[in-house]
Amino acid sequence: MIRLHGMSRSNYHCLIKAALIEKGLEFEEVKAVPSQEADYLEKSPMGKVPCLQTDQGFISESLAIIEYLEALQPEPALLPREPFARAKVIELIRHLELDVELVARRCLPAAFFGAEASEEIRTSTQRDLKKGMKALSRLLVCDPYIAGSDFTAADLYAFYTFGLASAIVRKIFDEDLLENQDALAALLQRLAERDSIAQIEAAKSA
Repeated sequence: MIRLHGMSRSNYHCLIKAALIEKGLEFEEVKAVPSQEADYLEKSPMGKVPCLQTDQGFISESLAIIEYLEALQPEPALLPREPFARAKVIELIRHLELDVELVARRCLPAAFFGAEASEEIRTSTQRDLKKGMKALSRLLVCDPYIAGSDFTAADLYAFYTFGLASAIVRKIFDEDLLENQDALAALLQRLAERDSIAQIEAAKSA
């Protein structure tokens, strides 16, 4: 039995949970929080959530987990089989992670946990987010899905990236991260209605 260790507040936990649902794989959720305790570090070397427990051992990092699930259960595919198309989906995923989500996370403690964000952090975050969004705009297809005609893991990353990043930007900068991104905003609204994502979001508010 696959076990997903994490918590519903984690956007990456929700992303992997959605992937498991999309794949139709049976799994059990195990509540876990980020930890630097030795026993948890054996499961997730940086102490992050989520991590996936398999019969062969633990896997951390969301993209590694997605690759594992894709090999374990090839259909329905979340990554294209054709090499170039697959690379473009992974390229999108990495830009979403590195140039949007992780940049916005610099202000996460200030947005939700009462910490202070220095002027330097605020300035660099705004600057780098604008750069990241411009880079992302060069890759977006949104016809009808983020990478093209097929639903992929990049759509899951987009939904859970912008769910967190947009909230941080609203809270810290009183700005709309999706301003002038009408096609992307419309896609995220459609994704919110997809069964896998809708199940997870409904369970959060239950």
